Amino acid sequence: MGHLDHATFGWLTPALSYVMASIGAALGLRCTVRALAVTGRSRRNWLFTAASAIGTGIWTMHFVAMLGFGVSGTEIRYDVPLTILSLLVAMTVVCAGVFAVGRSPDRVRALLLGGLTTGLGVASMHYLGMAAVRLHGDVTYDPALVTLSVVIAVVAATAALWAALNIRSPVAVTVASLVMGGAVSSMHYTGMWAVRVEVTPSGAVLPGATAMQFIFPLAVGLGSYLFLTSAFVALSPTAGEREASASAQRPVENAAAH
Repeated sequence: MGHLDHATFGWLTPALSYVMASIGAALGLRCTVRALAVTGRSRRNWLFTAASAIGTGIWTMHFVAMLGFGVSGTEIRYDVPLTILSLLVAMTVVCAGVFAVGRSPDRVRALLLGGLTTGLGVASMHYLGMAAVRLHGDVTYDPALVTLSVVIAVVAATAALWAALNIRSPVAVTVASLVMGGAVSSMHYTGMWAVRVEVTPSGAVLPGATAMQFIFPLAVGLGSYLFLTSAFVALSPTAGEREASASAQRPVENAAAH
């Protein structure tokens, strides 16, 4: 039995992964709030931005946490195509969940359906990411902990979508995203505690890329995307601000006309 270490860099990876999940959630909630205030193409664009932010945040959280994952007695490599597939799954499923909620007239049904879809998507992203792990030995899972991690993912996703629909104030969005970040992180670590590794020592070269060769640059790239998108969203005017500036200009135009 290989000894598993989930934080080989100490608190750095759990803390950083929590921050990434929270930023993704905050940005996603903010974009969803924006989406619900507009219609047509604008709404669609905001929903896409929301989905890509949440999907990217969740994926980055998972793999930043994985940077701290180590097993005694074996190196760890990652299968590149599977890892990229897990990112696409995260974005696609979150997109489906966000659109179900953003488009459907029946709020409750949309929320349950969206939460279930998104939660299962987050869980499948996690286990696909785990399937990409290559090491000397056999990986097995504790079924009870796997089930618990999926339940946490579905509950967290439903709560996040509910928050996106019902929360408007910046303070509430911040609190909701911190809770969401905590939920995604607890889903991840519950899933990781379910892992059992039987190490078979071997001198053979493992296929795939090391975390530092592949995951670290990708996480940095996606993290930068999240920060830049956050800045763009923070600086672009809300529907309310646009109306206010338009109505402020009207009296000036009317005065000029007389």
